[in-house]
Formats: sequence, C-alpha cells, structure tokens
Amino acid sequence: MFRIRTLTDATAPANRRTLIEIQSIIREQFPQMPERDIEKLPAQISDPLSHQFVTLVLVAEDGRGRLRGFAILLFDPKLAFGYLELISTPKGGSGGGVGAALYAQVRERARENGLDGVYFECLPDEPELSPDEATRKQNVDRLRFYEGFGAYPILGTLYETPVDPGTTDSPYLVFDGLGEHPLPKAAQLKRILAAILERKYAHLCPPEYIANVVGSVKDGGAALRAPRYGGGRSSTATTDTPVKVPLIVNEGHDIHHVRERGYVEAPARVGAILEELDRTQIFERAPAKRWSDAHIKAAHDPRLVAYIERACAETPEGKSVYPYVFPLRNAQRMPKDRSVLAGYWCIDTFTPLNRNAYPAARGAVDCALTAAESVLNGAPAAYALVRPPGHHAERKAFGGFCYFNNAAIAAHYLSQYGRVAVLDVDYHHGNGTQDIFYARADVLTVSIHGDPSFAYPYFTGFADEAGRGEGAGFNFNIPLAETVTPDEHRQALAKALRRIARHDPAYLVVALGLDTAKGDPTGTWFNRPADFARMGETIAAAGLPTVFVQEGGYRVRNLGVNARNFFEGVSAGLNTAKRAPRPAPRKPTRDAKLRWREAVQRGDAEKAGALVTSARVFSAEEIAIAEELVAERIEKGRASGYRFVVADHGDEFAGYACFGKTPGTEHSFDLYWIVVAADRKGGGLARDILSRVEAAVRRDGGRFLTAETSSTDPYQSARAFYAASGFDAIVTIKDFYRPGDHKMIFRKELGDAD
Repeated sequence: MFRIRTLTDATAPANRRTLIEIQSIIREQFPQMPERDIEKLPAQISDPLSHQFVTLVLVAEDGRGRLRGFAILLFDPKLAFGYLELISTPKGGSGGGVGAALYAQVRERARENGLDGVYFECLPDEPELSPDEATRKQNVDRLRFYEGFGAYPILGTLYETPVDPGTTDSPYLVFDGLGEHPLPKAAQLKRILAAILERKYAHLCPPEYIANVVGSVKDGGAALRAPRYGGGRSSTATTDTPVKVPLIVNEGHDIHHVRERGYVEAPARVGAILEELDRTQIFERAPAKRWSDAHIKAAHDPRLVAYIERACAETPEGKSVYPYVFPLRNAQRMPKDRSVLAGYWCIDTFTPLNRNAYPAARGAVDCALTAAESVLNGAPAAYALVRPPGHHAERKAFGGFCYFNNAAIAAHYLSQYGRVAVLDVDYHHGNGTQDIFYARADVLTVSIHGDPSFAYPYFTGFADEAGRGEGAGFNFNIPLAETVTPDEHRQALAKALRRIARHDPAYLVVALGLDTAKGDPTGTWFNRPADFARMGETIAAAGLPTVFVQEGGYRVRNLGVNARNFFEGVSAGLNTAKRAPRPAPRKPTRDAKLRWREAVQRGDAEKAGALVTSARVFSAEEIAIAEELVAERIEKGRASGYRFVVADHGDEFAGYACFGKTPGTEHSFDLYWIVVAADRKGGGLARDILSRVEAAVRRDGGRFLTAETSSTDPYQSARAFYAASGFDAIVTIKDFYRPGDHKMIFRKELGDAD
C-alpha cells in the first residue's frame, strides 16, 4: 500500500526531508543531470516566476512515510502545457504499480490545472537511433508503458536530432493529450518546443540548434506516431466527474451522552446531519484509522491528556465530574483530588468528565486525522463528522464541551507537509486553536465569531489578538456584533479568505460550526440554509485541499438541513475549482488597476501589518511599529510627521511607503518603510512607490532621503534595492540590533523638483 501526495511547499519539515531524498536519488540514477539543476529543486517549487515553470512534485510513500517514488511535473499555465521532467523510484524499489500510479496522478494534476497535454522525453526504439540492443529493449519497455496511457512520440520534427552529430539515443519528444486533446497546431507547437528547449536545455542546446528544431515544425507536418505496442489503460477520464468527499464519522460518539438539563451537545446532532447527508451523492464513507497519542500530545500538554484519560476511567458509570474550584491564586500548586483537579485543567463549569468522555473524544481525534490524511493523499476535501467538538480545547485546558482540539490536531499533522490555515466559522471564538498556534507562523488561525463582550468564551477573540513571537500577524480574529445579517456574515467570510490567500497555505482546515443558524440556542445570528450553501461554495471555490471538522450547531430541528446545504455548496465549489485552470505565474508590471493615494484611512493599520507580516522577515515588534505609524498618522494627521504613499489593489495594499522629515533638519527625510506584496516583487512596483516618495520629498524642499536596514541575509534584497535605486551606503553601525546584526544606513541625494 502507498499513497501519493503533491508536494507544493519546499519548507515544511517532512517536505524538506523528502526533497533531500529525491535529490539523492536523482544524483544516483541520473548522473548526467547538472548539479545546479538538482540543487535548485526547492527553489523551483517556491519561486515559479524566476524558474519560468510551476513545479509540482508528486511523491509516493508507504504507510510509514518512506519514499517509494516521485515525479516532477513542470507546467506553463499560459501555454497550457506540462513537461514531465522526471519519474523515478529508488534503486531496488520499483514494481508494485508505483510508476503507473504516479503517472496517472501526473495526468490528473495536468487536467486539474487546465493543461492541454503533457510532454516528456523517451529514448528511441528504432535500431538506427538506438543501435545497442540492450538499451533499445529498455527504451521499448518505456514507450510501451506510456503508450498504454495514450502517449506517443511526435513525428515530423527534428527534436530527436542529436546536438552532437554522431551520438546515439537522442530522445523522442512524447505527447500525452490526456484522452481529450489533439497535438497542437504548428504555431502553438513551436511555442511549446521553444519553451522546453530554451528553459530546460539552454546550457546544452546552442541557439542555432533550438532555432533549427523549432523551425522544423510545419503546418500539417507534425503528427503522433501510430500505436506500436497495443492498447492498454483507459485514458478518457475527464474533469466532469463529480468530486466525492470522504466522510469519516465518529461511530462511537453516542456513548458520550450527558442527559442533564441544558446540555445541548447531544448524540442526536450527528444523526440529524447524517440523515440529510445520506440524501446527497456527495460523500463516500471511510472508516477512521487508529492514530497514536503522539498526535494529541503535539497539540496538548501531555499532562492534560493523561489527566482526562485517568479521570474519565475513574469516574463511576453514570456519574459526571464538573469543575468547581479554580486555581486563580496559585496555579503552580496542583491539587491531588481528581474532582478538585478538574478546575486546574478546565476553563468553565459545564464541561463534565465522565466514563465515556475520553473514548468519544479520542475517537473524534482519529476521525479528524483520517480526514487530514485523505486530503494529504489527494482528496480535494474531507469531512470529519464528530462529537464531542474540539475548538475550545487549549494546549493546557479543556472546556466548552471540548476535550481535545480535533481541528488543531489535524492542522498540526498537515503542517509537516506545508503551510496550513485554520478557518473557524463557529459562532463562538476558537480560543483553543488560537492558543495552540499563537506563537507559530506556519499555521494561520482565522476566526469569525460573536464578539467576546457578549459571547462565550468571553476572554479571547478580540481583534487585537494577532499572535506572539514568530506567530505575530498569524492570528486573525473577526469579532462580529450580536446581531448581524447574512450579508454582513458573508462580507466577514470574504475578508477571512483574503487573509488566508495571503498566507498561501497548502492545506485548509475548517472548524465547521453550524451554530450561526437562525434559532440556534447558543447563537444570535440569522443564517438560513441558502446562506450555508453560499458559505460552502465560497470556501470550496478557493481551491485549497480542505479538511472540514464538525464543531457546534445545536438546534437539531434544522441542523441536518443546514449541513446538507453547506456541503451542496462545497460540492459545487469543488467542481468549479476543479474545472478552473490555474492562472499563469507572471511578473507584475505597472498595473493600471492600482489606485494611488497619499492619505491613510481607518482600516489601513491592519492592512499595513498584514503586508509587512507577509514579507516573513520582520519581527513582531517591527510589525507592531508599522501598524502604529499608520494609526498615529490617522489620529494626529500631518502633525504626526509621518507621510505615506499607498498603492491599492481592490481592498488590499499592493504596496506602500512611510516617510517623513528628519527632526531637526531642513532638507533631510527618512524612509521608514517600503514594502510590496510578495507576488509583486520584481515587477517594478517598489520602484514606482519610491519614485512617488522622492517626488513628494522634492515638493517639500527635501534634498536627501535616508533609509536604514539590517546587515543580515534576510535583508539582502532590501540592500540591493537601495543600491540599485541610487542610494549610497554611508554608515555601518556594528552590532546595533544584536551581536552580528549591524545597522546599515543608506542615503540618496535628490535632484530638484519637477
């Protein structure tokens, strides 16, 4: 058994290890590949603009996570073609269908990204091109394999002409139309051949050789070779097949049944949802796997985990223990009595410990991790229908009907394979998820909820809680009023998804609370079934591999209908995202859609902080300063001394600069900040912003513009920008920020105003 996942993030821990192993296999099996091409693989994944291709690495792994094989697919969305650079297995690890499964996934990823075909090289099977019989036999085997998928060599071009005359086994270029597309016409085929040869083989192929090969493509001259080795696998899969969502249900949830009056977290919730979901064709049921406690302890204090397990096991059947004493004065001295100790680990007085709470909560964790694994294995979405819920469980505390944080545990598991965003749409703030990830930058937490001034848990969920340390800027709360319309709620969701898009996650975990529904006993909002359908479609249309984990929703009468509508929306969104081709990576240029201004306004402090955070080089203190400068300008106006140039794109900052006159001088100005969005770097926007700053400084009689930055590696691009923009490095102050981190001061002398 093995799984295949798509590696799109080169920085996650598991992915770094996998890439090192892949590079080792390439060195061993493809010794002719230049070392620079092997070393650049992580950069290819992270920076498609610089490498002119989007790079997808597909890896096949066994149940223990060991590499069984890999494929590297390069593609150009603008030309709508893919190039299969490599497909390989470790030495001695071939067989078991790994190669066929990998190639089938390559074809599926090509379809998902709107490509019109995949191209790759295969050594020839003609005796005059491959005279060695043993080599030719291997070539025949490969061509037979690919022919089984409907992929054939392209005839009628000079592609297989050796670069060095007299050499043998120069490769065919093979085309796979994915069961849908014919070989392109001459003009398009020329563009594709030129892209392959110029981007991949410029170091091997002289310009005159490339021109000769490209020029050999004539109207009506190129064609696919006829089948030579018989038929094989079907190659007619299309994107019209409806997406199926794995559904993992916590089958043992109903053992946890607290019958006390007012305890709304009842077993009937799951039954109500299942009854409605069974009316759809959206899901395929999957059993939950049993997972190690290590995954729980990665998110929760092991002492909390051990306490819940022991306390539940020791509670008499039919009895419940509720916290009633809380250690506000001396949290360092733990009581010994189990019932008293409950208050040490719990945040409220209404979440009981009983004989069945632990096994039910443990089963919910297994479901959430199984759903996460389904997404990791290639499912576009998966749904863990569980109770008890989890998002109120903090690293060192349980509460709010929650014992273990199912969504956070799933998010941590996925974070080994790429950046993750958690979107909490429950009516109540996900204090537990926030607490677990508050100091981390790899997992963004976003929560839309009732303002804590009136809604549980009351003590967290405020808008100014943005993260701590490395996690500064990676917690985003959107508290809403006690009464909001469905349209206002949709606006908040759109805002949340924009922040998630800036994080550029590989995976999304949705803490799915349905208690925003009209009439829910724990909420005050008014979402109806149609609103949940729009919500589901909006989230799924973002196109992120998504794990949905059930949280709240307590009005059983309409809970199932709301869940069904939500997932009908999800299904529509998934199929929309599947059919939509990925936009081409591009270097941004001067954009007519940008709106320029020199005034800041309410809401800009948050936008500036988000933009500075996205640069991933600034500390939490620096991010806070960036926000404070905007806020001070709004509060004090020109008297603050701070000036701004802002480039808006829609509702977001594309880039901005903050500058001001140097106190005590006549003609000197300081450039405090100049930042552009990550996807606009290299497109000239920073230079445009600086030009506008310089013009404003000149108008105010300024002759000098001074900028400061760090001497460390993350700020190399800033130093290079200043140097390229005419600044001189005039002073270096040793160890200014910290030992080994020097302050570098740059100054530019400006000409007269225009």
